Amino acid sequence: MIYLRRDSSETKRKILTVCVRLFLEQGYKNTSVSQIVDEAGVARGSYLNLFPTKDRILLELTETMFGGQFGVARSIADSKLPPVYAYAVETAIQLTLTELNENLREIYIEAYSLPDTSEYIYLHTTAELKQIFGENFPDDTESDFYEMEIGTAGLMRSYMARKCDIHFPLERKLSRFLTAAMRVYRVPEAEQAKVLAFIQSLDIKAIATEVMYKLFAMLEMKYDFKLSKDSKGEETI
Repeated sequence: MIYLRRDSSETKRKILTVCVRLFLEQGYKNTSVSQIVDEAGVARGSYLNLFPTKDRILLELTETMFGGQFGVARSIADSKLPPVYAYAVETAIQLTLTELNENLREIYIEAYSLPDTSEYIYLHTTAELKQIFGENFPDDTESDFYEMEIGTAGLMRSYMARKCDIHFPLERKLSRFLTAAMRVYRVPEAEQAKVLAFIQSLDIKAIATEVMYKLFAMLEMKYDFKLSKDSKGEETI
């Protein structure tokens, strides 16, 4: 029994190492089960026993990626500022990350689309939203914030899926999303203007680039692999 548990754990580690690397290097959709089992050197049956679908692997990656995002945002937004600023920084970073790397865009879009990963995002974010915007909804419960998160997460996914171009630059995308989201959470208009001005004052591309490389380094260390140089390239935005 002990041997079987160790063997299963090692097989899972091999699969996750290959999957995370391939998702980042060539994209989630372009990574097939056949390629995963071949590169991991495991039996297809062993793979399916641990991960009946690729979605289950994406959930593990999503948990890692989303785990520290609000903490990063708080370290950028001055602690003396209202918490809505941390929310604005966190969402702005997410949106900018998807413009820097097309494979990250696909991972985020899939994470916001698939049932298990989107549910993780809703639940993970709900408590943060209640803490940030609770004063605007004194009678609302976590269930109310969960339901609002479903709506704003849908907005996030839609804006991520629409690539920036000369007609829809990053600054406009961030402004549009944040304005819509802050209205949902009843942020006063005057405060909205201050938050948007704060975001515009940041070099959000440089911040997101730093976050992206830290994310890559963390994933490389956690899953014990090395990304190819090309997979770390930035898009022009």
